[in-house]
Amino acid sequence: MVRKAKHVLDELSHPGPHQVRRGDLALVGLPGAVYTPRSGLGLPAVAFGHGWLQPVDRYRGLLRHLASWGIVVAAPGTQRGPLPSHRLFAADLRTALDICVDVRLGEGEISVDPQRLGLAGHATGGGAAVLAAAADARVKGVATIAPTQTMPSAVEAARSCAMPGLHLVNGADLVAPAVSNADPIAQAWRGPVQVRAIDKATHLGVTEGMHWSQLLLQGKGEYRTQRLTRALFTAFFLDVLTARSDYRVLLDTDVRGTSIEQASGELTSPNR
Repeated sequence: MVRKAKHVLDELSHPGPHQVRRGDLALVGLPGAVYTPRSGLGLPAVAFGHGWLQPVDRYRGLLRHLASWGIVVAAPGTQRGPLPSHRLFAADLRTALDICVDVRLGEGEISVDPQRLGLAGHATGGGAAVLAAAADARVKGVATIAPTQTMPSAVEAARSCAMPGLHLVNGADLVAPAVSNADPIAQAWRGPVQVRAIDKATHLGVTEGMHWSQLLLQGKGEYRTQRLTRALFTAFFLDVLTARSDYRVLLDTDVRGTSIEQASGELTSPNR
């Protein structure tokens, strides 16, 4: 039976079947947090990059959500100053993937499959995720929300990204409008790519709680934006990292509150 996109959206916007643990990446030499299912061997893993000035904890709902669906998520808390190094942030994202692969997490009950690695990020972290993906052949998929330009250029890096890419843009974003950020990245993307707009979302819509950076950046946490991002990221990474095709209809279909703006190729697992 063919599942409807709105039913998949409803399912994936709720937590998955796994209990979640939170750990501290600093224990293995990198500031930040790691969220994992309580147990599991050969799991997929994603390194997540925060936005400009944003603490990792502002994304805890998204990170916990992915972990509840069986994905290990490591989020470096580095490069949080006003003048971050995008190149070093990208390197930290790659280091976070190394930690996921090389370190037995939890109490030895969690391991990561090195063939199931992805990258994600918001704003500056999204641009850094593109830089990291271009330099890491292990990466099987990249998902961003409101990605911003970086130095070195995320657009140039995208020309080397042959893996599937999902780039969410916020319809009311005054900081990172799609026309000057996600659209050029997607147009340069070497592999299958999709740009999807979230209607009326602001730049900080995916973040949670209050933070002084809201005095400088547009927007605040929005439940609707968070819900759609969680569902779309989950569908994307389950598909490209675990080859689960039962959630693909959500990636292929406009659902209420979103619209596909650009699409090239199929966002599907290279292993299928």
